Amino acid sequence: MKELVLKGGRVVDPSQDIDGIADVVFADGHVKAVGRDAPHARDAEVRDAKGLIVTPGLIDLHTHVYWGGTSLGVDATELARKSGTTTFVDAGSAGAGNFHGFRRHVIEPSPVRILPYLNVSFAGIYAFSIPVMIGECADLRLLDLRECRRVANENRDLVVGIKVRVGKTASGNSGIAPLDMALEVADELGLSVMCHLDFPPPSRLEVVTRLRPGDVLTHCFRPFPNSPVAPSGGVREEIAAARERGVIFDIGHGGGSFGFATARAMLEAGFLPDVISSDVHAISINGPAFDLLHTMSKFLVMGVPLPAVVKGATSAPAAAIGRKDLGTFKPGAIGDATLLQIEEGEFTYLDVLGVPLHGSKRLASRGIVLGGKWWHPG
Repeated sequence: MKELVLKGGRVVDPSQDIDGIADVVFADGHVKAVGRDAPHARDAEVRDAKGLIVTPGLIDLHTHVYWGGTSLGVDATELARKSGTTTFVDAGSAGAGNFHGFRRHVIEPSPVRILPYLNVSFAGIYAFSIPVMIGECADLRLLDLRECRRVANENRDLVVGIKVRVGKTASGNSGIAPLDMALEVADELGLSVMCHLDFPPPSRLEVVTRLRPGDVLTHCFRPFPNSPVAPSGGVREEIAAARERGVIFDIGHGGGSFGFATARAMLEAGFLPDVISSDVHAISINGPAFDLLHTMSKFLVMGVPLPAVVKGATSAPAAAIGRKDLGTFKPGAIGDATLLQIEEGEFTYLDVLGVPLHGSKRLASRGIVLGGKWWHPG
Protein backbone atom coordinates (compact mmCIF):
# COMPACT_ATOMS: atom_id res chain seq x y z
CA MET A 1 0.00 0.00 0.00
CA LYS A 2 1.38 3.40 -0.99
CA GLU A 3 1.74 6.06 1.64
CA LEU A 4 -0.89 8.81 1.52
CA VAL A 5 -0.21 12.45 2.35
CA LEU A 6 -2.82 15.12 3.06
CA LYS A 7 -0.79 18.22 2.28
CA GLY A 8 -1.07 21.68 3.77
CA GLY A 9 -4.51 21.65 5.36
CA ARG A 10 -5.62 23.14 8.66
CA VAL A 11 -5.20 20.10 10.89
CA VAL A 12 -7.56 20.11 13.88
CA ASP A 13 -6.84 17.24 16.26
CA PRO A 14 -8.14 17.99 19.75
CA SER A 15 -6.63 14.77 21.13
CA GLN A 16 -3.20 16.40 20.71
CA ASP A 17 -4.20 20.08 20.96
CA ILE A 18 -3.23 20.54 17.31
CA ASP A 19 -4.79 23.37 15.31
CA GLY A 20 -2.61 24.64 12.49
CA ILE A 21 -1.30 24.11 9.00
CA ALA A 22 0.34 20.71 8.69
CA ASP A 23 0.63 17.50 6.67
CA VAL A 24 -0.83 14.17 7.74
CA VAL A 25 0.98 11.05 6.50
CA PHE A 26 -0.57 7.57 6.46
CA ALA A 27 1.29 4.29 6.00
CA ASP A 28 0.11 0.67 6.24
CA GLY A 29 -3.38 1.74 7.21
CA HIS A 30 -2.28 3.87 10.16
CA VAL A 31 -1.16 7.40 10.96
CA LYS A 32 2.58 7.75 10.37
CA ALA A 33 3.25 11.42 11.12
CA VAL A 34 1.71 14.87 11.51
CA GLY A 35 3.58 18.13 11.05
CA ARG A 36 4.78 20.78 8.64
CA ASP A 37 6.53 19.08 5.73
CA ALA A 38 6.22 15.71 7.49
CA PRO A 39 8.56 13.15 5.88
CA HIS A 40 7.00 10.61 3.52
CA ALA A 41 7.98 8.10 0.85
CA ARG A 42 8.98 9.47 -2.57
CA ASP A 43 6.24 7.53 -4.32
CA ALA A 44 3.52 8.56 -1.84
CA GLU A 45 0.10 9.65 -3.09
CA VAL A 46 -0.15 13.34 -2.25
CA ARG A 47 -3.52 15.09 -1.92
CA ASP A 48 -3.67 18.87 -1.74
CA ALA A 49 -5.62 19.91 1.38
CA LYS A 50 -4.87 23.64 1.23
CA GLY A 51 -7.91 25.67 2.27
CA LEU A 52 -9.53 22.63 3.91
CA ILE A 53 -9.90 21.48 7.50
CA VAL A 54 -8.38 18.05 8.16
CA THR A 55 -9.68 16.18 11.20
CA PRO A 56 -9.38 12.63 12.45
CA GLY A 57 -12.16 10.53 10.97
CA LEU A 58 -15.51 11.71 12.34
CA ILE A 59 -17.31 9.36 14.74
CA ASP A 60 -21.09 9.55 15.10
CA LEU A 61 -21.83 8.04 18.51
CA HIS A 62 -25.59 7.74 17.96
CA THR A 63 -26.86 6.34 14.66
CA HIS A 64 -29.22 3.64 13.41
CA VAL A 65 -27.70 1.86 10.43
CA TYR A 66 -29.26 -1.62 10.47
CA TRP A 67 -30.62 -0.89 7.00
CA GLY A 68 -33.16 -3.48 5.85
CA GLY A 69 -33.24 -5.22 9.20
CA THR A 70 -35.10 -2.59 11.22
CA SER A 71 -37.69 0.00 10.32
CA LEU A 72 -35.49 2.90 11.41
CA GLY A 73 -32.24 1.87 9.70
CA VAL A 74 -30.44 4.01 7.09
CA ASP A 75 -27.58 3.10 4.75
CA ALA A 76 -24.24 3.92 6.39
CA THR A 77 -22.26 3.94 3.15
CA GLU A 78 -24.50 6.49 1.45
CA LEU A 79 -24.62 8.60 4.60
CA ALA A 80 -20.84 8.55 5.02
CA ARG A 81 -20.28 10.19 1.64
CA LYS A 82 -22.18 13.34 2.55
CA SER A 83 -21.55 13.46 6.29
CA GLY A 84 -17.80 12.78 6.36
CA THR A 85 -18.38 10.08 8.96
CA THR A 86 -15.87 7.22 9.07
CA THR A 87 -17.22 5.40 12.14
CA PHE A 88 -20.91 4.86 12.82
CA VAL A 89 -21.79 3.74 16.33
CA ASP A 90 -25.17 2.06 16.08
CA ALA A 91 -27.22 2.86 19.17
CA GLY A 92 -28.98 -0.42 19.81
CA SER A 93 -30.89 -1.04 16.60
CA ALA A 94 -30.37 -4.78 17.12
CA GLY A 95 -30.97 -6.94 20.17
CA ALA A 96 -29.95 -10.50 20.90
CA GLY A 97 -32.65 -11.87 18.62
CA ASN A 98 -31.46 -10.18 15.41
CA PHE A 99 -27.87 -9.12 16.05
CA HIS A 100 -26.48 -11.99 13.95
CA GLY A 101 -28.20 -10.57 10.86
CA PHE A 102 -26.89 -7.08 11.57
CA ARG A 103 -23.37 -8.43 11.82
CA ARG A 104 -23.37 -10.64 8.73
CA HIS A 105 -25.46 -8.60 6.32
CA VAL A 106 -24.58 -5.00 7.26
CA ILE A 107 -21.54 -4.62 9.52
CA GLU A 108 -19.15 -7.10 7.91
CA PRO A 109 -19.70 -6.01 4.26
CA SER A 110 -19.64 -2.28 5.09
CA PRO A 111 -16.72 -0.23 3.74
CA VAL A 112 -17.16 2.17 6.66
CA ARG A 113 -16.75 1.11 10.27
CA ILE A 114 -19.87 0.20 12.26
CA LEU A 115 -19.59 -0.44 15.99
CA PRO A 116 -22.82 -1.40 17.77
CA TYR A 117 -24.40 -1.07 21.14
CA LEU A 118 -26.48 -4.19 21.81
CA ASN A 119 -30.07 -3.41 22.78
CA VAL A 120 -31.16 -4.92 26.09
CA SER A 121 -34.45 -5.79 24.37
CA PHE A 122 -34.30 -9.14 22.54
CA ALA A 123 -36.05 -7.62 19.52
CA GLY A 124 -34.02 -4.44 19.28
CA ILE A 125 -35.82 -1.33 18.03
CA TYR A 126 -38.33 -3.19 15.89
CA ALA A 127 -41.29 -0.82 15.44
CA PHE A 128 -40.02 2.73 14.97
CA SER A 129 -41.74 4.55 12.14
CA ILE A 130 -44.28 7.28 11.48
CA PRO A 131 -47.29 4.93 11.19
CA VAL A 132 -46.19 2.37 13.82
CA MET A 133 -44.39 3.34 17.04
CA ILE A 134 -44.08 0.67 19.74
CA GLY A 135 -41.37 0.88 22.35
CA GLU A 136 -39.19 -2.22 22.59
CA CYS A 137 -39.02 -1.88 26.39
CA ALA A 138 -42.76 -1.50 26.93
CA ASP A 139 -43.10 -5.27 27.43
CA LEU A 140 -40.58 -6.60 29.93
CA ARG A 141 -41.00 -10.10 28.51
CA LEU A 142 -38.72 -8.91 25.68
CA LEU A 143 -35.85 -8.23 28.09
CA ASP A 144 -33.95 -11.49 28.61
CA LEU A 145 -30.69 -10.67 30.35
CA ARG A 146 -29.16 -14.10 29.82
CA GLU A 147 -29.65 -13.86 26.08
CA CYS A 148 -28.30 -10.31 26.07
CA ARG A 149 -25.22 -11.47 27.96
CA ARG A 150 -24.72 -14.46 25.66
CA VAL A 151 -24.84 -12.47 22.42
CA ALA A 152 -22.67 -9.68 23.81
CA ASN A 153 -20.03 -12.21 24.88
CA GLU A 154 -20.15 -13.94 21.49
CA ASN A 155 -19.55 -10.59 19.76
CA ARG A 156 -17.01 -8.98 22.07
CA ASP A 157 -14.98 -7.86 19.05
CA LEU A 158 -17.81 -5.52 18.04
CA VAL A 159 -20.18 -4.70 20.88
CA VAL A 160 -19.22 -1.45 22.64
CA GLY A 161 -21.96 -1.35 25.27
CA ILE A 162 -25.59 -1.97 26.16
CA LYS A 163 -28.36 0.33 24.90
CA VAL A 164 -31.62 0.91 26.71
CA ARG A 165 -34.48 3.26 25.91
CA VAL A 166 -36.78 4.48 28.67
CA GLY A 167 -39.61 7.00 28.67
CA LYS A 168 -43.29 7.04 27.82
CA THR A 169 -42.60 6.27 24.15
CA ALA A 170 -39.84 3.70 24.59
CA SER A 171 -40.80 1.85 27.76
CA GLY A 172 -44.45 2.71 28.38
CA ASN A 173 -45.61 1.50 31.78
CA SER A 174 -42.30 -0.29 32.44
CA GLY A 175 -40.90 2.95 33.87
CA ILE A 176 -37.34 2.72 35.18
CA ALA A 177 -37.19 -1.11 35.21
CA PRO A 178 -35.51 -1.49 31.78
CA LEU A 179 -32.65 0.78 32.85
CA ASP A 180 -32.12 -1.20 36.05
CA MET A 181 -32.05 -4.40 33.98
CA ALA A 182 -29.63 -2.91 31.45
CA LEU A 183 -27.31 -1.80 34.25
CA GLU A 184 -27.38 -5.30 35.73
CA VAL A 185 -26.34 -7.01 32.51
CA ALA A 186 -23.79 -4.29 31.77
CA ASP A 187 -22.23 -4.84 35.21
CA GLU A 188 -22.05 -8.55 34.45
CA LEU A 189 -20.31 -7.86 31.12
CA GLY A 190 -18.07 -5.01 32.27
CA LEU A 191 -19.59 -2.70 29.65
CA SER A 192 -21.07 0.80 29.70
CA VAL A 193 -24.72 1.69 29.13
CA MET A 194 -26.14 4.25 26.72
CA CYS A 195 -29.50 5.42 28.01
CA HIS A 196 -32.20 7.13 25.94
CA LEU A 197 -34.73 9.21 27.86
CA ASP A 198 -37.84 10.68 26.27
CA PHE A 199 -41.05 11.82 27.99
CA PRO A 200 -41.67 10.87 31.63
CA PRO A 201 -42.09 8.47 33.24
CA PRO A 202 -39.38 7.83 34.34
CA SER A 203 -38.07 11.20 35.39
CA ARG A 204 -34.70 12.69 34.57
CA LEU A 205 -33.80 12.43 38.26
CA GLU A 206 -34.52 8.69 38.40
CA VAL A 207 -32.35 8.07 35.34
CA VAL A 208 -29.27 10.21 35.90
CA THR A 209 -28.83 9.23 39.55
CA ARG A 210 -28.49 5.59 38.43
CA LEU A 211 -25.90 6.14 35.71
CA ARG A 212 -22.30 5.16 36.47
CA PRO A 213 -18.99 6.69 35.40
CA GLY A 214 -18.56 6.01 31.68
CA ASP A 215 -22.27 5.51 31.04
CA VAL A 216 -23.80 7.73 28.35
CA LEU A 217 -26.93 9.84 28.70
CA THR A 218 -28.01 10.51 25.14
CA HIS A 219 -30.54 13.21 24.12
CA CYS A 220 -28.88 15.31 26.82
CA PHE A 221 -30.15 18.69 25.47
CA ARG A 222 -33.74 17.62 24.99
CA PRO A 223 -36.61 20.14 25.41
CA PHE A 224 -39.02 20.17 28.34
CA PRO A 225 -40.07 17.81 29.87
CA ASN A 226 -37.05 15.90 31.19
CA SER A 227 -34.87 18.83 30.15
CA PRO A 228 -31.54 19.29 31.98
CA VAL A 229 -32.24 23.01 32.49
CA ALA A 230 -33.46 24.20 35.89
CA PRO A 231 -36.39 26.66 36.07
CA SER A 232 -33.87 29.35 37.07
CA GLY A 233 -32.01 28.76 33.81
CA GLY A 234 -29.01 26.98 35.28
CA VAL A 235 -28.03 23.32 35.14
CA ARG A 236 -30.09 21.00 37.30
CA GLU A 237 -28.26 19.71 40.35
CA GLU A 238 -28.48 16.03 39.43
CA ILE A 239 -27.07 16.76 35.95
CA ALA A 240 -24.06 18.59 37.38
CA ALA A 241 -23.51 15.79 39.89
CA ALA A 242 -23.66 13.15 37.14
CA ARG A 243 -21.00 14.95 35.12
CA GLU A 244 -18.84 15.27 38.23
CA ARG A 245 -18.84 11.49 38.70
CA GLY A 246 -18.06 10.78 35.04
CA VAL A 247 -21.34 10.31 33.19
CA ILE A 248 -20.97 11.18 29.48
CA PHE A 249 -23.45 13.62 27.94
CA ASP A 250 -24.29 12.99 24.29
CA ILE A 251 -26.49 15.16 22.05
CA GLY A 252 -28.29 12.41 20.07
CA HIS A 253 -30.26 15.02 18.10
CA GLY A 254 -32.76 12.80 16.26
CA GLY A 255 -36.30 13.81 15.46
CA GLY A 256 -37.49 14.68 18.96
CA SER A 257 -34.57 15.18 21.29
CA PHE A 258 -32.80 18.50 20.73
CA GLY A 259 -34.00 22.03 21.47
CA PHE A 260 -32.23 25.33 20.83
CA ALA A 261 -33.62 26.87 24.02
CA THR A 262 -32.15 24.02 26.07
CA ALA A 263 -28.86 24.18 24.18
CA ARG A 264 -28.49 27.93 24.65
CA ALA A 265 -29.25 27.71 28.36
CA MET A 266 -26.75 24.89 28.87
CA LEU A 267 -24.03 26.60 26.85
CA GLU A 268 -24.58 29.88 28.70
CA ALA A 269 -24.15 27.93 31.95
CA GLY A 270 -20.82 26.61 30.65
CA PHE A 271 -22.11 23.08 30.18
CA LEU A 272 -20.94 21.82 26.79
CA PRO A 273 -21.97 18.35 25.68
CA ASP A 274 -19.20 15.77 25.79
CA VAL A 275 -20.26 14.27 22.46
CA ILE A 276 -22.09 15.68 19.44
CA SER A 277 -24.06 13.00 17.58
CA SER A 278 -26.90 12.96 15.09
CA ASP A 279 -29.22 10.09 16.07
CA VAL A 280 -29.77 9.75 12.35
CA HIS A 281 -32.50 7.27 11.41
CA ALA A 282 -35.17 6.78 8.77
CA ILE A 283 -37.21 9.73 10.05
CA SER A 284 -34.56 12.24 11.23
CA ILE A 285 -32.44 11.82 8.09
CA ASN A 286 -35.03 14.02 6.37
CA GLY A 287 -34.69 16.65 9.09
CA PRO A 288 -34.16 18.22 11.48
CA ALA A 289 -31.00 16.19 12.29
CA PHE A 290 -30.05 15.13 8.73
CA ASP A 291 -26.53 13.92 9.59
CA LEU A 292 -23.52 14.50 11.84
CA LEU A 293 -22.16 17.53 9.96
CA HIS A 294 -25.54 19.28 10.07
CA THR A 295 -25.71 18.70 13.83
CA MET A 296 -22.12 19.92 14.31
CA SER A 297 -22.91 23.00 12.24
CA LYS A 298 -25.65 24.00 14.69
CA PHE A 299 -23.12 24.16 17.51
CA LEU A 300 -20.69 26.10 15.33
CA VAL A 301 -23.44 28.65 14.61
CA MET A 302 -24.29 28.85 18.33
CA GLY A 303 -20.72 30.00 18.97
CA VAL A 304 -18.93 26.82 20.04
CA PRO A 305 -15.33 27.02 18.74
CA LEU A 306 -14.42 24.67 15.90
CA PRO A 307 -11.87 22.62 17.92
CA ALA A 308 -14.52 21.93 20.59
CA VAL A 309 -17.04 20.92 17.93
CA VAL A 310 -14.48 18.60 16.33
CA LYS A 311 -13.60 17.08 19.71
CA GLY A 312 -17.27 16.22 20.20
CA ALA A 313 -17.17 14.11 17.04
CA THR A 314 -13.67 12.60 17.25
CA SER A 315 -11.70 11.96 20.44
CA ALA A 316 -14.69 12.30 22.80
CA PRO A 317 -16.85 9.58 21.19
CA ALA A 318 -13.74 7.42 20.76
CA ALA A 319 -13.16 7.64 24.51
CA ALA A 320 -16.82 6.87 25.21
CA ILE A 321 -16.53 3.52 23.41
CA GLY A 322 -13.03 2.76 24.66
CA ARG A 323 -11.32 3.07 21.26
CA LYS A 324 -8.18 5.15 21.76
CA ASP A 325 -7.03 4.12 18.26
CA LEU A 326 -9.85 6.16 16.70
CA GLY A 327 -10.57 9.90 16.63
CA THR A 328 -6.90 10.93 16.72
CA PHE A 329 -3.86 11.51 14.51
CA LYS A 330 -1.44 10.12 17.07
CA PRO A 331 1.20 7.97 15.31
CA GLY A 332 0.01 4.38 15.11
CA ALA A 333 -3.69 5.26 15.27
CA ILE A 334 -6.05 3.90 12.63
CA GLY A 335 -5.60 5.96 9.48
CA ASP A 336 -9.00 7.64 9.18
CA ALA A 337 -9.47 11.30 8.28
CA THR A 338 -12.21 13.70 7.24
CA LEU A 339 -11.64 16.76 5.07
CA LEU A 340 -14.05 19.62 5.72
CA GLN A 341 -14.83 23.08 4.47
CA ILE A 342 -16.77 25.84 6.18
CA GLU A 343 -19.23 27.15 3.60
CA GLU A 344 -20.43 30.75 3.89
CA GLY A 345 -23.98 31.78 3.10
CA GLU A 346 -27.44 32.11 4.62
CA PHE A 347 -28.60 28.92 6.31
CA THR A 348 -31.61 28.10 8.47
CA TYR A 349 -31.42 25.31 11.03
CA LEU A 350 -34.40 23.85 12.89
CA ASP A 351 -34.65 22.09 16.24
CA VAL A 352 -37.14 19.30 16.95
CA LEU A 353 -39.84 21.84 17.90
CA GLY A 354 -39.48 23.68 14.59
CA VAL A 355 -37.69 26.65 16.18
CA PRO A 356 -35.35 28.25 13.61
CA LEU A 357 -31.73 29.27 13.99
CA HIS A 358 -30.26 31.45 11.25
CA GLY A 359 -26.56 31.22 10.55
CA SER A 360 -23.93 32.22 8.02
CA LYS A 361 -21.89 29.02 7.94
CA ARG A 362 -22.11 25.28 7.68
CA LEU A 363 -19.68 22.37 7.58
CA ALA A 364 -19.42 20.35 4.36
CA SER A 365 -17.46 17.18 3.63
CA ARG A 366 -14.73 17.34 0.99
CA GLY A 367 -13.21 13.89 1.37
CA ILE A 368 -12.69 10.80 3.51
CA VAL A 369 -9.66 8.63 4.25
CA LEU A 370 -10.38 5.11 5.50
CA GLY A 371 -7.59 2.92 6.81
CA GLY A 372 -4.93 5.03 5.12
CA LYS A 373 -6.64 5.01 1.70
CA TRP A 374 -8.47 7.83 -0.05
CA TRP A 375 -12.08 6.63 -0.15
CA HIS A 376 -14.40 9.48 -1.09
CA PRO A 377 -14.80 11.12 -3.46
CA GLY A 378 -13.45 8.27 -5.54
